[in-house]
Amino acid sequence: MSLGRKHEITRLEAFSDAVFAFALTLLIVSLEAPHSYHELMALVRGFLPFAFSFTLLTWIWYEHSAFFSRYPLRDPLTVTINACLLFVVLFYVYPLKYVANAMFHGLLPELKLEPPANMTELARLFMVYGAGYVAVFVILATLYYRAWRERDELKLTPLEAYDARAAIGRHLVSASVGVLSVLWAAFNRGSLTPIAGFIYFLMTPFHIAYGMWSGARRRPYEDRHHAARAG
Repeated sequence: MSLGRKHEITRLEAFSDAVFAFALTLLIVSLEAPHSYHELMALVRGFLPFAFSFTLLTWIWYEHSAFFSRYPLRDPLTVTINACLLFVVLFYVYPLKYVANAMFHGLLPELKLEPPANMTELARLFMVYGAGYVAVFVILATLYYRAWRERDELKLTPLEAYDARAAIGRHLVSASVGVLSVLWAAFNRGSLTPIAGFIYFLMTPFHIAYGMWSGARRRPYEDRHHAARAG
């Protein structure tokens, strides 16, 4: 899709937005307004884990929205891939909510969470959470691969085609961090198991490195694009 083309929201996007909205609703600590001071304090104590989960789901929604804003694909294969993403997001909500609560349980014991009883259970938790995390970003990468394969049909410029290909790599970088966490949890049972959670901090240096590499490769496409528009 050429740069600057006007985007209209499709029924597919509207349906997807509704699913994301429902997933966010499932994160809410309570669907009822508090009726007492103690209920209000219990709701307030859930703010940090809710904010963490909300941020991550909003990030996934943004990546999904950005894709369909750029590439107006509505063929059966794209719809199927999108449905897989929505399925994973809905399933991913409760593991995400549990992990977020577990993260802040030490600071907020009032959350009344029953944490994993031993390192074996903790390892399984990281594996379940990581599997959902990996699935989300692999599916996003698959959507961009679909757009790149259809670059001629979409009339993408060489620069836009490169951006689609770079987005594949960007999402696979995110997925690779989840894979590392899952592998660590699977093969390091015992006192080293909690490191599986800290592996997600590798997202920042990995994405900085990939951004610098892909940005350098993008410059020739930018130069040719600007030269073509100037000519």
